[in-house]
Amino acid sequence: RVAVVGAGVSGLAATKCCLDEGLEPTCFEQSQDIGGLWRYTEHIEAGRPSLYPSVISNTSKEMSAFSDFPFPEHFPVFLPNALLLDYLRRYAEHFSLREHIKFGTTVVSIRKHPDFATTGQWNVVTEAGGRQTSDVFDAVMVCSGNFSEPSLPLQCFPGIERFRGQYFHSRQYKHPDLFQGKHVLVVGMGNSGVDIAVEASRVAAKVTISTSRGAWLLSRVFEHGYPWDMILNTRFWSLIKTNLPGPLSWWLINYKVNQWFNHKNYGLQPDKSWLVREPVLNDDLPSYILTGRITIKPGVKEFKDNSVLFHNCPEEEPIDIVVFCTGYTVSFPFLEESVVRVENKHASLYKYVFPTHLQKPTLAVLGLIKPLGAIMPVAEMQARWVSHVFKGLCQLPSQSVMEKEVNEKKKNQVQWFGLTFDEVLKTEWLVYLDTLASFIGAKPSVLGLLCTDPWLALTIFFGPCSPYQYRLGGPGRWEGARQAILTQWERVLKPTRTRVPAGSSSSFPSLLIVVGFLLLLAAVILGF
Repeated sequence: RVAVVGAGVSGLAATKCCLDEGLEPTCFEQSQDIGGLWRYTEHIEAGRPSLYPSVISNTSKEMSAFSDFPFPEHFPVFLPNALLLDYLRRYAEHFSLREHIKFGTTVVSIRKHPDFATTGQWNVVTEAGGRQTSDVFDAVMVCSGNFSEPSLPLQCFPGIERFRGQYFHSRQYKHPDLFQGKHVLVVGMGNSGVDIAVEASRVAAKVTISTSRGAWLLSRVFEHGYPWDMILNTRFWSLIKTNLPGPLSWWLINYKVNQWFNHKNYGLQPDKSWLVREPVLNDDLPSYILTGRITIKPGVKEFKDNSVLFHNCPEEEPIDIVVFCTGYTVSFPFLEESVVRVENKHASLYKYVFPTHLQKPTLAVLGLIKPLGAIMPVAEMQARWVSHVFKGLCQLPSQSVMEKEVNEKKKNQVQWFGLTFDEVLKTEWLVYLDTLASFIGAKPSVLGLLCTDPWLALTIFFGPCSPYQYRLGGPGRWEGARQAILTQWERVLKPTRTRVPAGSSSSFPSLLIVVGFLLLLAAVILGF
């Protein structure tokens, strides 16, 4: 029996993967519906993520799909939140997940059973309708997300206590009406910050973004009009990034991100451009900077009564409203601190999933990761791996080995990503997926396919690393995986070629297909 906490993206994937392995999941959802982050409500609900109605997915539908359930072909390439929620509902219905979900049920506490050392069991206390119930479960999957508890470090902003204007965390934002005719300051330059700044600039008198680090900006519409992640998240690109000498690799990344526009000219280039930064996805910001709707400024030095001072800027800027886009805090109020240790917004977890110190590996945290790609395939792959571990099909390394890797990962992440609010949650998308897939025997073999299905081998090597690749073989093999991979571009073009018939297409030139075989052989020499 497995307790699943939360019925968002991770919780649905966890429930489905448990069923695939013959486990008995019970999913506890405190609200009355599935969807988690992607279910919009006009009012902010305690303990739940809050979404503004204009949110659109930053990753394309083909790269965001669960590995055995493609999006409908008529869905747009990037999904408005309502359509993404519709997809999750279709997923739940298709795999009959709702009958395993207890809605309106809050998880109050999860504690080790008295004989945990031998059984690995947990006492789970839940509350529904004002009544508490205690049950014993053999394992637990924590899928409660990390967008519910806002981080608002006001102590880092001198003078905020005397600021007479309005200020709030981005979690409270819903509509841009309150910015009408105002001078607006957005602190922070993540995806939410840029989205809110762009929306505010359409009605505000002036909008300023304050960023101490800068950011790389990507458009959803990438080379030749194709989705950014279907171009960048490929095995070919991953091979280049991991095998080129460091300076050459970073030069290539800088070149790629500056093809759209020169970040330095727009005041956006990260201070240490050689550090890997999580890119910000927005299609409008450069043009809004060009037209004067949005101004980029350095970090806040001090707030005054009705204005703000920025570092290295002598002039005060009049401000009416401040939106703090300063991220979220990781917390598990239903767990004892000794179970999942959270320090500086970082939970020490092996592969971002398993606590390293438990006597039995019967508790896992899903979705607590910020990959440079779609989260849904990652959460699903985590769930597939975890369900194998719970069932005894996969073994974890010793505690000392896991702790050593967690500590090394922490050091490396700080080195590569720099010190940020979420530095240790970011990881390379494709490498992480391949690592977990290899644990359960689901990683595709490009070289093996080259002998049996060369066209498919070329497609998965040079084309996008869509999630269907992880259903080609091994446990959980899906008969439709090959067809889903070979028709992925058709589903991309279907909702855009609305004036002319949609035909099959590919993102790479035909010349690349001709020389692809030789390049793949070169990859063999590199030990791919």
